[in-house]
Amino acid sequence: MARIFTITALLMTCLLATAADKAPQGDTRFKQWDKNSDGKLAKGELPKQAQKNFERVDTDKNGFISLKEHRAFLSPGRRGGRKPVGKNVKITRDISYADNDNPRQKLDLFLPKTSKSDKPLPVVVFIHGGAWRAGNKSGGLRHVAPYVESGLYAGASIAYRLSSEAIWPAQIHDCKAAIRWLKANAKKHNLDPDRIAVWGTSAGGHLVSMLGVSGDVKQLEGKVGKNLKFDSRVACVVNWFGPSDMLNIGKYPSKMKHDAPDSPESKLIGGAIQENKPAARNASPVTHASKGDAPTLTMHGTKDPLVPYNQGQRLHDALTKAGVPSVLVKMIDAGHGGFKQPEANNRVKAFIGKYLRDEKTEVSDEPINPKR
Repeated sequence: MARIFTITALLMTCLLATAADKAPQGDTRFKQWDKNSDGKLAKGELPKQAQKNFERVDTDKNGFISLKEHRAFLSPGRRGGRKPVGKNVKITRDISYADNDNPRQKLDLFLPKTSKSDKPLPVVVFIHGGAWRAGNKSGGLRHVAPYVESGLYAGASIAYRLSSEAIWPAQIHDCKAAIRWLKANAKKHNLDPDRIAVWGTSAGGHLVSMLGVSGDVKQLEGKVGKNLKFDSRVACVVNWFGPSDMLNIGKYPSKMKHDAPDSPESKLIGGAIQENKPAARNASPVTHASKGDAPTLTMHGTKDPLVPYNQGQRLHDALTKAGVPSVLVKMIDAGHGGFKQPEANNRVKAFIGKYLRDEKTEVSDEPINPKR
């Protein structure tokens, strides 16, 4: 089990394969991997999951990765080796939404340098995954940058306390505080406080789903930050393969034993989920689904080895039963993420446009098959 969780953590965190860490964080990882302390990384020194990108990082092709090459690959402008962020994106990092110095309680704000609208801009917010115990907000930029670059949206990426620092409901308290910060500072940054979309992957998908269903759940608001007079409701939710029903997640095939006391879900709530059912229910989006919740787009791989596809189905069913607009898109044969089909992002774009910009469009629930 320890080996499975180690591999999962590597996949879910921003390793060399998907990282956009800041230089100090990248430097720490570089030193950890540099076993012989010679100031450079041979391919064999990298974790297995990171070795596949060795040639991309080794830009001078000398057979080693220097600290300079490592930093360049992880730099925000490179977005993990992808093309640079567009010139129309103004980035302000590490804004404290909790009015303290905790690095996990901060957000990054992305504004278009040139807007295409005289009206306040709707906001696309990204929340990272990582099993609630890893990951960081730096990867959010690559998801929301195209929206901000268009000049039609603003964007943000939220960090939150991990389960090693605080157990549930600290994570949703943090996310709600970040939403309240955006609303409290909407006028200053020309944001529309009533048009905020939240998009998350895996554990982030769980948290955005919770934001969507708990705008009317006072006990989940928390008291983080100074903007408590503002509400934390969001306009719509994009849930990519997030857990939704803690008490039932272990009933379906998975590489993880979700009911085990050391599972990510158990660590999140502070004990084995089947032995702490009230907390598990409280942390489950399906528990809070009710009329008036935020419209939700769920996209989930049918062969997800970590979060069973049934979790997406359960959320969709709960929302539909409550009368909430919900679209469930099956990602045929897809695993835990890796939604590289252009149609996946097209669906997200259409959904966000519909609920943030009143675009006259219908979002298809037709399954997306990578073989077609």
